[in-house]
Amino acid sequence: MSDSPDDATDGADRLTYADTGVDIEASEDATAALLEAFGSDLRTEYAGLLDVGDRYLALATDGVGTKLLVAEAVDDFSTIGIDCIAMNANDLVAAGVDPIGFVDYLAIDEPDERLTNEIGEGLAIGLEQADLTMLGGETAVMPEVVNGFDLAGTCVGLAGKDEIFAGTARVGDALVGFPSNGIHSNGLTLAREAATREHEYDDEFPLDPERTIGEELLRPTRIYADLLEPMRDHGVRAAAHVTGGGWTNLLRMGEFEYVVENPLPAQPIFEFVQQTGNVTDEEMHRTFNMGTGFVVALSEERAAGLVAETDGQIIGRVEEGSSVEIRGLSIR
Repeated sequence: MSDSPDDATDGADRLTYADTGVDIEASEDATAALLEAFGSDLRTEYAGLLDVGDRYLALATDGVGTKLLVAEAVDDFSTIGIDCIAMNANDLVAAGVDPIGFVDYLAIDEPDERLTNEIGEGLAIGLEQADLTMLGGETAVMPEVVNGFDLAGTCVGLAGKDEIFAGTARVGDALVGFPSNGIHSNGLTLAREAATREHEYDDEFPLDPERTIGEELLRPTRIYADLLEPMRDHGVRAAAHVTGGGWTNLLRMGEFEYVVENPLPAQPIFEFVQQTGNVTDEEMHRTFNMGTGFVVALSEERAAGLVAETDGQIIGRVEEGSSVEIRGLSIR
């Protein structure tokens, strides 16, 4: 990415996430209306908590999204189970909760033994990476409802009442970022549109000739469960899982100015999507993780200790305000 706030050239062929059918603001409004309808009182930004005495029981639910369409196009379903585990477990980790159990829900238009077997292989890998137990699941054959298939899941976790992250950063806190391993499972509607403008999924990925474009888009989401213990040990106050909405997720740690002076590098897939889709820098940072899949806020004095025990990096600080300042952009 360039330091310019508008790296893509002007023109009618410029892509935005909304143009490809996903309007983040409209989606957030719809979710808020749903919660208002039944008076939900969620205790964290990433998971619902139920008081069960001396601990909290937590639940998070999510799916893989349109990354499934890439898997379908290249006929490889072996990694999307990992994504399904990751998107759920990482949300619990962002709340300060230990993921302990998982159930999946697979809806298909017709039985397909190879598809379900490959999805199961990915789920098994994800369970091992997140140290989760599979508690059950459901496969529903619904030809009149589903065209193809959809995969989602729910993750359950437990945490002591003193283990949950406070959820709000403080002015003066340091920001520690942890690298993603690629595009993860958000923004694929935009990425797919950009990637297939002039290419096929089985074309050589121009920035890594040993991989295809499809393989790069299907790189499975990193699971951050191993960071929970060191984050607790070093007094993390709040965390942001950088998913839908990109870098605006940092604002879920409270209304502050998040000054990111030393961002982690973005992987080549983001350069490829931006160039082929003629996408602006701002749209890229509002849609994708741009190389950083998880960010935490903690006291400046304790940040170096967390970095020493993990692959994290101090990327910035928390100031008064209400924006994310990164790579010459001001995102609100």
